[in-house]
Amino acid sequence: MRAPRELLRRMFDAAISAAQPALCLPVHLPAVPTGRTIVVGAGKASAAMAKAFEDHWPGAVSGLVVTRYGYAVSCERIEIVEAAHPVPDAAGMAAATRIQNLVRGLSADDLVVALISGGGSSLLASPAKGLSLDDKQTVSRALLTSGATISEMNCVRRHLSAIKGGRLAAACHPARVVTLLISDVPGDNPCDIASGPTVADSTTCSDALEVIRRYTVDVPASVRKLLESGEGETVKPGDFRLARSETRLIATPQMALEAAARISEQAGFASAILGDAIEGEARDVGIVMAGIALQVARRRQPLAPPCALISGGETTVTVRGHGCGGRNVEFLLSLAIALNGEPGVYAIAGDTDGVDGQEEIAGAVVFPDTLDRAWAKGIRPKNSLADNDGHGFFQTLGDSVITGPTLTNVNDFRAVLIDPENEALSAGTRDEIRR
Repeated sequence: MRAPRELLRRMFDAAISAAQPALCLPVHLPAVPTGRTIVVGAGKASAAMAKAFEDHWPGAVSGLVVTRYGYAVSCERIEIVEAAHPVPDAAGMAAATRIQNLVRGLSADDLVVALISGGGSSLLASPAKGLSLDDKQTVSRALLTSGATISEMNCVRRHLSAIKGGRLAAACHPARVVTLLISDVPGDNPCDIASGPTVADSTTCSDALEVIRRYTVDVPASVRKLLESGEGETVKPGDFRLARSETRLIATPQMALEAAARISEQAGFASAILGDAIEGEARDVGIVMAGIALQVARRRQPLAPPCALISGGETTVTVRGHGCGGRNVEFLLSLAIALNGEPGVYAIAGDTDGVDGQEEIAGAVVFPDTLDRAWAKGIRPKNSLADNDGHGFFQTLGDSVITGPTLTNVNDFRAVLIDPENEALSAGTRDEIRR
Protein backbone atom coordinates (compact mmCIF):
# COMPACT_ATOMS: atom_id res chain seq x y z
CA MET A 1 0.00 0.00 0.00
CA ARG A 2 1.30 3.42 -0.95
CA ALA A 3 1.29 5.98 1.86
CA PRO A 4 0.80 9.46 0.34
CA ARG A 5 0.70 11.23 3.68
CA GLU A 6 4.07 9.92 4.77
CA LEU A 7 5.48 10.41 1.28
CA LEU A 8 4.60 14.11 1.33
CA ARG A 9 6.74 14.68 4.40
CA ARG A 10 9.64 12.70 2.95
CA MET A 11 9.48 14.87 -0.17
CA PHE A 12 9.52 18.05 1.92
CA ASP A 13 12.48 16.76 3.94
CA ALA A 14 14.35 15.88 0.74
CA ALA A 15 13.84 19.41 -0.59
CA ILE A 16 15.31 20.84 2.60
CA SER A 17 18.22 18.38 2.65
CA ALA A 18 19.20 19.21 -0.93
CA ALA A 19 19.91 22.80 0.12
CA GLN A 20 21.99 22.09 3.21
CA PRO A 21 25.22 24.14 3.09
CA ALA A 22 27.36 21.19 4.19
CA LEU A 23 26.31 19.44 0.97
CA CYS A 24 26.28 22.24 -1.58
CA LEU A 25 28.89 24.79 -0.43
CA PRO A 26 32.30 23.02 -0.44
CA VAL A 27 32.49 22.60 -4.23
CA HIS A 28 32.16 26.36 -4.70
CA LEU A 29 35.08 27.51 -2.56
CA PRO A 30 37.35 30.07 -4.25
CA ALA A 31 41.15 29.88 -4.39
CA VAL A 32 43.07 30.88 -1.28
CA PRO A 33 44.37 34.47 -1.66
CA THR A 34 47.86 35.75 -0.91
CA GLY A 35 46.34 38.19 1.58
CA ARG A 36 43.64 37.85 4.22
CA THR A 37 40.36 35.93 3.96
CA ILE A 38 37.40 37.58 5.62
CA VAL A 39 33.98 35.93 5.74
CA VAL A 40 30.85 38.04 6.16
CA GLY A 41 27.25 37.13 5.63
CA ALA A 42 23.60 37.28 6.50
CA GLY A 43 20.57 35.04 6.23
CA LYS A 44 18.80 32.11 7.79
CA ALA A 45 21.37 29.73 6.30
CA SER A 46 24.42 31.93 6.89
CA ALA A 47 25.58 30.27 10.12
CA ALA A 48 25.39 26.80 8.58
CA MET A 49 27.18 28.19 5.53
CA ALA A 50 29.92 29.61 7.77
CA LYS A 51 30.34 26.23 9.44
CA ALA A 52 30.63 24.47 6.07
CA PHE A 53 33.12 27.08 4.88
CA GLU A 54 35.23 26.80 8.02
CA ASP A 55 35.28 23.00 7.84
CA HIS A 56 36.64 22.99 4.28
CA TRP A 57 38.78 26.14 4.05
CA PRO A 58 42.51 25.28 3.96
CA GLY A 59 43.83 28.68 5.05
CA ALA A 60 43.40 31.24 7.80
CA VAL A 61 40.01 32.92 8.05
CA SER A 62 38.08 35.32 10.26
CA GLY A 63 34.79 37.10 9.99
CA LEU A 64 31.23 37.64 11.14
CA VAL A 65 27.83 36.49 9.93
CA VAL A 66 24.36 37.27 11.27
CA THR A 67 21.50 34.79 11.29
CA ARG A 68 17.99 34.50 12.70
CA TYR A 69 17.43 33.90 16.39
CA GLY A 70 17.65 30.16 16.98
CA TYR A 71 19.61 29.48 13.76
CA ALA A 72 23.16 29.82 15.12
CA VAL A 73 25.71 27.08 14.50
CA SER A 74 28.93 26.88 16.49
CA CYS A 75 32.04 27.99 14.60
CA GLU A 76 35.63 28.37 15.81
CA ARG A 77 36.98 31.20 13.65
CA ILE A 78 33.90 32.93 12.21
CA GLU A 79 31.75 34.76 14.73
CA ILE A 80 28.01 34.07 14.61
CA VAL A 81 25.49 36.58 15.91
CA GLU A 82 21.71 36.39 15.92
CA ALA A 83 19.10 39.01 15.10
CA ALA A 84 15.41 39.37 14.32
CA HIS A 85 13.46 38.29 11.25
CA PRO A 86 11.29 39.33 9.43
CA VAL A 87 11.32 42.77 11.11
CA PRO A 88 14.85 44.09 11.83
CA ASP A 89 16.08 44.88 15.33
CA ALA A 90 19.00 46.60 17.07
CA ALA A 91 21.07 43.41 17.08
CA GLY A 92 20.89 43.21 13.29
CA MET A 93 21.82 46.87 12.96
CA ALA A 94 24.82 46.40 15.26
CA ALA A 95 25.94 43.36 13.27
CA ALA A 96 25.67 45.28 10.00
CA THR A 97 27.84 48.07 11.40
CA ARG A 98 30.48 45.58 12.53
CA ILE A 99 30.48 43.91 9.10
CA GLN A 100 30.95 47.27 7.41
CA ASN A 101 33.92 47.96 9.68
CA LEU A 102 35.45 44.53 8.95
CA VAL A 103 35.72 45.18 5.22
CA ARG A 104 37.20 48.67 5.39
CA GLY A 105 40.80 49.27 4.34
CA LEU A 106 41.36 45.97 2.50
CA SER A 107 43.97 45.47 -0.21
CA ALA A 108 43.85 43.90 -3.66
CA ASP A 109 45.48 40.78 -2.19
CA ASP A 110 42.60 40.19 0.22
CA LEU A 111 39.50 38.05 -0.30
CA VAL A 112 36.03 38.68 1.08
CA VAL A 113 33.64 35.74 0.98
CA ALA A 114 30.02 36.80 1.43
CA LEU A 115 27.65 34.05 2.57
CA ILE A 116 24.19 35.27 1.64
CA SER A 117 20.82 33.56 1.96
CA GLY A 118 17.17 34.43 2.37
CA GLY A 119 16.29 36.50 5.40
CA GLY A 120 19.32 38.74 5.05
CA SER A 121 17.17 41.74 4.16
CA SER A 122 16.00 42.10 7.75
CA LEU A 123 19.03 40.56 9.46
CA LEU A 124 21.48 42.97 7.82
CA ALA A 125 19.86 46.21 8.92
CA SER A 126 21.79 49.40 8.21
CA PRO A 127 19.47 52.39 7.70
CA ALA A 128 20.46 54.86 5.03
CA LYS A 129 21.58 58.33 6.12
CA GLY A 130 18.64 60.22 7.55
CA LEU A 131 16.69 57.09 8.50
CA SER A 132 16.33 55.35 11.84
CA LEU A 133 15.85 51.72 12.80
CA ASP A 134 12.28 52.61 13.68
CA ASP A 135 11.76 53.87 10.12
CA LYS A 136 13.03 50.56 8.74
CA GLN A 137 10.83 48.56 11.10
CA THR A 138 7.75 50.55 10.14
CA VAL A 139 8.33 50.01 6.43
CA SER A 140 9.10 46.31 6.90
CA ARG A 141 5.87 45.67 8.79
CA ALA A 142 3.84 47.54 6.19
CA LEU A 143 5.43 45.72 3.25
CA LEU A 144 4.94 42.29 4.83
CA THR A 145 1.17 42.69 4.89
CA SER A 146 0.79 44.72 1.68
CA GLY A 147 0.68 41.90 -0.87
CA ALA A 148 3.88 43.07 -2.56
CA THR A 149 6.10 40.40 -4.08
CA ILE A 150 9.50 39.63 -2.58
CA SER A 151 11.17 41.37 -5.52
CA GLU A 152 9.10 44.49 -4.95
CA MET A 153 9.70 44.48 -1.20
CA ASN A 154 13.43 44.11 -1.69
CA CYS A 155 13.49 46.93 -4.23
CA VAL A 156 12.24 49.23 -1.47
CA ARG A 157 14.58 47.75 1.13
CA ARG A 158 17.66 48.24 -1.07
CA HIS A 159 16.99 51.92 -1.45
CA LEU A 160 16.58 52.47 2.28
CA SER A 161 19.85 50.78 3.20
CA ALA A 162 23.48 51.73 3.69
CA ILE A 163 24.70 48.19 3.05
CA LYS A 164 22.38 46.53 0.50
CA GLY A 165 22.12 47.15 -3.23
CA GLY A 166 25.82 46.49 -3.85
CA ARG A 167 27.06 48.80 -1.11
CA LEU A 168 28.76 46.04 0.89
CA ALA A 169 30.81 44.90 -2.12
CA ALA A 170 31.69 48.50 -2.96
CA ALA A 171 33.02 48.95 0.57
CA CYS A 172 35.33 45.95 0.05
CA HIS A 173 37.12 47.52 -2.95
CA PRO A 174 39.86 46.81 -4.03
CA ALA A 175 39.66 43.33 -2.47
CA ARG A 176 38.24 40.43 -4.43
CA VAL A 177 34.67 39.55 -3.41
CA VAL A 178 33.12 36.11 -3.93
CA THR A 179 29.47 35.80 -2.94
CA LEU A 180 28.05 32.33 -2.31
CA LEU A 181 24.27 32.48 -2.57
CA ILE A 182 21.44 30.22 -1.49
CA SER A 183 18.43 31.50 -3.40
CA ASP A 184 15.04 31.97 -1.81
CA VAL A 185 13.53 34.15 -4.55
CA PRO A 186 11.60 33.36 -7.73
CA GLY A 187 13.97 33.62 -10.67
CA ASP A 188 17.12 33.40 -8.52
CA ASN A 189 18.02 37.05 -9.20
CA PRO A 190 21.06 37.78 -6.99
CA CYS A 191 19.98 41.37 -6.33
CA ASP A 192 16.76 40.07 -4.74
CA ILE A 193 18.45 37.56 -2.43
CA ALA A 194 18.80 39.42 0.89
CA SER A 195 18.35 42.61 -1.17
CA GLY A 196 21.69 42.12 -2.90
CA PRO A 197 24.35 43.55 -0.57
CA THR A 198 27.17 42.53 -2.92
CA VAL A 199 25.62 42.86 -6.38
CA ALA A 200 24.82 45.78 -8.66
CA ASP A 201 21.23 46.96 -8.82
CA SER A 202 19.50 48.33 -11.91
CA THR A 203 16.35 49.46 -10.08
CA THR A 204 15.98 53.04 -8.91
CA CYS A 205 14.50 55.16 -6.15
CA SER A 206 11.64 55.86 -8.53
CA ASP A 207 10.95 52.13 -8.78
CA ALA A 208 10.85 51.91 -4.99
CA LEU A 209 8.41 54.83 -4.83
CA GLU A 210 6.22 53.10 -7.39
CA VAL A 211 6.01 49.99 -5.21
CA ILE A 212 4.97 52.15 -2.24
CA ARG A 213 2.32 53.85 -4.38
CA ARG A 214 1.03 50.63 -5.95
CA TYR A 215 0.39 48.95 -2.61
CA THR A 216 -0.55 52.15 -0.74
CA VAL A 217 2.19 51.50 1.81
CA ASP A 218 2.15 54.11 4.58
CA VAL A 219 5.78 55.16 5.08
CA PRO A 220 7.42 57.76 7.35
CA ALA A 221 8.08 61.20 5.86
CA SER A 222 11.84 60.58 6.14
CA VAL A 223 11.55 57.53 3.89
CA ARG A 224 9.57 59.35 1.24
CA LYS A 225 12.01 62.28 1.34
CA LEU A 226 15.02 59.97 0.85
CA LEU A 227 13.46 58.24 -2.15
CA GLU A 228 12.13 61.40 -3.77
CA SER A 229 15.52 63.09 -3.48
CA GLY A 230 17.31 60.16 -5.13
CA GLU A 231 19.81 60.03 -2.27
CA GLY A 232 18.92 56.39 -1.63
CA GLU A 233 20.30 55.29 -5.02
CA THR A 234 22.09 51.94 -5.11
CA VAL A 235 25.33 50.82 -6.76
CA LYS A 236 24.69 50.40 -10.48
CA PRO A 237 25.99 47.89 -13.06
CA GLY A 238 29.41 48.89 -14.39
CA ASP A 239 30.56 50.51 -11.14
CA PHE A 240 34.36 50.07 -10.97
CA ARG A 241 34.19 49.07 -7.30
CA LEU A 242 32.41 45.86 -8.28
CA ALA A 243 34.86 44.87 -11.02
CA ARG A 244 36.39 42.13 -8.84
CA SER A 245 33.10 40.87 -7.43
CA GLU A 246 31.51 37.59 -8.53
CA THR A 247 28.49 35.58 -7.43
CA ARG A 248 27.94 31.83 -7.32
CA LEU A 249 24.54 30.24 -6.77
CA ILE A 250 25.16 27.16 -4.65
CA ALA A 251 21.55 26.11 -3.96
CA THR A 252 18.29 27.03 -5.66
CA PRO A 253 14.60 26.19 -5.38
CA GLN A 254 14.84 24.10 -8.57
CA MET A 255 17.45 21.85 -6.97
CA ALA A 256 15.12 21.28 -4.02
CA LEU A 257 12.15 20.46 -6.24
CA GLU A 258 14.19 17.96 -8.23
CA ALA A 259 15.26 16.21 -5.03
CA ALA A 260 11.62 15.91 -3.96
CA ALA A 261 10.65 14.61 -7.40
CA ARG A 262 13.20 11.81 -7.09
CA ILE A 263 11.59 10.71 -3.82
CA SER A 264 8.11 10.60 -5.34
CA GLU A 265 9.32 8.66 -8.37
CA GLN A 266 11.09 6.13 -6.20
CA ALA A 267 7.74 5.58 -4.47
CA GLY A 268 6.01 4.90 -7.79
CA PHE A 269 4.48 8.34 -8.33
CA ALA A 270 5.05 10.11 -11.63
CA SER A 271 6.18 13.65 -10.93
CA ALA A 272 5.66 16.97 -12.68
CA ILE A 273 7.51 20.10 -11.60
CA LEU A 274 5.09 22.88 -12.47
CA GLY A 275 7.49 25.74 -11.76
CA ASP A 276 10.11 26.95 -9.32
CA ALA A 277 9.09 30.62 -9.44
CA ILE A 278 5.31 30.69 -8.98
CA GLU A 279 4.05 33.95 -7.52
CA GLY A 280 0.70 35.62 -6.91
CA GLU A 281 -1.79 35.75 -4.06
CA ALA A 282 -1.53 32.48 -2.15
CA ARG A 283 -5.28 31.88 -2.20
CA ASP A 284 -5.41 32.35 -5.98
CA VAL A 285 -2.54 29.92 -6.51
CA GLY A 286 -4.42 27.44 -4.33
CA ILE A 287 -7.49 27.64 -6.58
CA VAL A 288 -5.39 27.14 -9.72
CA MET A 289 -3.49 24.21 -8.23
CA ALA A 290 -6.75 22.59 -7.16
CA GLY A 291 -8.06 22.91 -10.71
CA ILE A 292 -5.01 21.12 -12.08
CA ALA A 293 -5.29 18.39 -9.44
CA LEU A 294 -8.96 17.80 -10.23
CA GLN A 295 -8.18 17.52 -13.94
CA VAL A 296 -5.57 14.90 -13.16
CA ALA A 297 -7.81 12.97 -10.75
CA ARG A 298 -10.90 13.00 -12.97
CA ARG A 299 -9.53 13.24 -16.52
CA ARG A 300 -6.02 11.80 -16.17
CA GLN A 301 -4.66 14.95 -17.81
CA PRO A 302 -1.97 16.21 -18.23
CA LEU A 303 -0.67 13.04 -16.55
CA ALA A 304 -2.22 9.97 -14.99
CA PRO A 305 -2.34 9.12 -11.29
CA PRO A 306 -0.62 8.13 -9.13
CA CYS A 307 1.39 11.30 -9.52
CA ALA A 308 2.85 14.32 -7.74
CA LEU A 309 2.44 17.95 -8.75
CA ILE A 310 5.43 19.83 -7.35
CA SER A 311 6.08 23.55 -7.32
CA GLY A 312 8.04 26.30 -5.63
CA GLY A 313 8.28 30.07 -5.61
CA GLU A 314 6.95 32.66 -3.21
CA THR A 315 3.32 33.67 -3.10
CA THR A 316 1.98 36.66 -1.20
CA VAL A 317 -0.75 37.28 1.35
CA THR A 318 -2.55 40.58 1.60
CA VAL A 319 -3.60 40.50 5.25
CA ARG A 320 -7.05 42.02 5.69
CA GLY A 321 -8.36 39.82 8.51
CA HIS A 322 -7.33 39.23 12.09
CA GLY A 323 -5.13 36.22 11.35
CA CYS A 324 -1.36 36.41 10.98
CA GLY A 325 -1.22 35.28 7.37
CA GLY A 326 1.37 32.72 6.31
CA ARG A 327 1.48 32.14 2.58
CA ASN A 328 1.78 28.34 2.71
CA VAL A 329 -1.14 27.78 5.05
CA GLU A 330 -3.22 30.30 3.12
CA PHE A 331 -2.44 28.41 -0.09
CA LEU A 332 -3.39 25.10 1.51
CA LEU A 333 -6.64 26.35 2.99
CA SER A 334 -7.67 27.80 -0.36
CA LEU A 335 -6.64 24.54 -2.05
CA ALA A 336 -8.67 22.44 0.39
CA ILE A 337 -11.79 24.57 -0.12
CA ALA A 338 -11.46 24.31 -3.91
CA LEU A 339 -10.86 20.54 -3.78
CA ASN A 340 -13.95 20.13 -1.58
CA GLY A 341 -12.90 16.75 -0.22
CA GLU A 342 -11.89 15.21 -3.55
CA PRO A 343 -10.97 11.57 -2.82
CA GLY A 344 -7.34 10.60 -3.11
CA VAL A 345 -5.86 14.11 -3.20
CA TYR A 346 -3.31 15.10 -0.53
CA ALA A 347 -1.05 18.13 -0.25
CA ILE A 348 1.75 19.70 1.71
CA ALA A 349 3.14 23.21 1.59
CA GLY A 350 5.85 24.73 3.71
CA ASP A 351 8.64 27.23 3.83
CA THR A 352 11.98 25.46 3.59
CA ASP A 353 13.38 27.68 6.34
CA GLY A 354 10.86 26.23 8.78
CA VAL A 355 8.94 29.49 9.29
CA ASP A 356 5.76 30.34 7.39
CA GLY A 357 5.11 34.05 7.77
CA GLN A 358 5.79 35.07 11.35
CA GLU A 359 4.94 31.71 12.94
CA GLU A 360 7.46 29.08 14.06
CA ILE A 361 5.60 26.62 11.85
CA ALA A 362 6.82 25.53 8.41
CA GLY A 363 3.39 24.87 6.91
CA ALA A 364 0.70 22.22 6.98
CA VAL A 365 -0.89 19.27 5.19
CA VAL A 366 -4.26 18.71 3.54
CA PHE A 367 -6.19 15.44 3.40
CA PRO A 368 -9.46 14.49 1.67
CA ASP A 369 -11.22 14.75 5.04
CA THR A 370 -9.74 18.13 6.05
CA LEU A 371 -12.96 20.09 5.53
CA ASP A 372 -15.11 17.46 7.23
CA ARG A 373 -12.90 17.47 10.32
CA ALA A 374 -12.98 21.27 10.41
CA TRP A 375 -16.78 21.39 10.25
CA ALA A 376 -16.95 18.73 12.98
CA LYS A 377 -14.97 21.09 15.23
CA GLY A 378 -17.22 24.03 14.44
CA ILE A 379 -14.70 25.71 12.13
CA ARG A 380 -15.95 27.37 8.95
CA PRO A 381 -13.11 27.02 6.41
CA LYS A 382 -14.16 29.98 4.25
CA ASN A 383 -14.35 32.21 7.31
CA SER A 384 -10.85 31.17 8.33
CA LEU A 385 -9.58 32.00 4.85
CA ALA A 386 -11.32 35.38 4.84
CA ASP A 387 -9.66 36.11 8.19
CA ASN A 388 -6.19 35.10 6.90
CA ASP A 389 -6.13 32.52 9.70
CA GLY A 390 -4.63 29.50 7.98
CA HIS A 391 -2.33 28.82 10.92
CA GLY A 392 -5.20 28.78 13.39
CA PHE A 393 -7.20 26.49 11.09
CA PHE A 394 -4.50 23.82 10.70
CA GLN A 395 -3.30 24.05 14.29
CA THR A 396 -6.79 23.26 15.51
CA LEU A 397 -6.89 20.19 13.25
CA GLY A 398 -3.42 19.11 14.37
CA ASP A 399 -2.16 19.25 10.79
CA SER A 400 0.62 21.84 11.11
CA VAL A 401 4.09 20.83 9.93
CA ILE A 402 6.82 21.84 12.35
CA THR A 403 10.48 21.34 11.46
CA GLY A 404 12.32 23.70 13.78
CA PRO A 405 15.25 25.67 12.28
CA THR A 406 16.25 23.99 9.01
CA LEU A 407 19.44 26.09 8.62
CA THR A 408 18.68 26.71 4.95
CA ASN A 409 16.15 28.57 2.83
CA VAL A 410 15.21 27.87 -0.79
CA ASN A 411 11.74 29.35 -0.76
CA ASP A 412 8.41 27.58 -0.50
CA PHE A 413 7.76 23.95 -1.31
CA ARG A 414 4.40 22.65 -2.47
CA ALA A 415 3.39 19.14 -3.46
CA VAL A 416 0.01 17.66 -4.33
CA LEU A 417 -0.25 13.87 -4.46
CA ILE A 418 -3.07 12.35 -6.48
CA ASP A 419 -3.81 8.70 -5.85
CA PRO A 420 -7.56 8.00 -6.06
CA GLU A 421 -7.13 4.26 -5.56
CA ASN A 422 -5.43 4.60 -2.21
CA GLU A 423 -7.92 6.11 0.24
CA ALA A 424 -7.78 3.48 3.01
CA LEU A 425 -4.75 4.70 4.92
CA SER A 426 -4.00 4.27 8.58
CA ALA A 427 -4.25 7.17 11.01
CA GLY A 428 -0.66 6.44 11.95
CA THR A 429 0.66 7.92 8.73
CA ARG A 430 -1.00 11.22 9.57
CA ASP A 431 0.85 11.25 12.87
CA GLU A 432 4.08 10.56 10.99
CA ILE A 433 3.77 13.59 8.74
CA ARG A 434 3.03 16.00 11.59
CA ARG A 435 6.35 15.36 13.32
